Amino acid sequence: MSPIHLLLALRGLVAEMQPAWPNEQNTCASTAGTFLIGTGISGPRFARGHELRGVELSHTHAWVRGDNGRFYDIAIDDVFAEGYDQAGESVPAPLSQIQRGDRLELCGKPYASGGPGMDWVHTICRDRPTRDKPDGWVKIIGPDGTAGPNLESNQEYCWLWQRN
Repeated sequence: MSPIHLLLALRGLVAEMQPAWPNEQNTCASTAGTFLIGTGISGPRFARGHELRGVELSHTHAWVRGDNGRFYDIAIDDVFAEGYDQAGESVPAPLSQIQRGDRLELCGKPYASGGPGMDWVHTICRDRPTRDKPDGWVKIIGPDGTAGPNLESNQEYCWLWQRN
């Protein structure tokens, strides 16, 4: 293989290994969210919530150290996780797969007050996103640098917030 062909092949390999973060960041901004990449410094923990129309709105919390060096409490709404069980009192799958040391990609809304953190890291059920209610996500970044699927895209309970 000629040096030029080798260089072109290596350039293509590097391009494939580049994370898609700029595109993801633009997507997050277009859905009114704030983008955050970081490393999980704790596993997920369950937190009870209040009921809405007979369904408990529990949360999963995880601490993330952002690539900016700051620490964030991430509040993840369990009702938008595919494995949510309204009778359960544990972290639902797929959120339970988040481990300390995982790289996470988040799109959501920074806490208005009460310390550094983020919520609204979930679907908004096809509503129009706003700064107060962005169409967010939680994704685990794989070893190759690409983000996996949104762990907060379940729309089974969207009826809880349907407008009449």
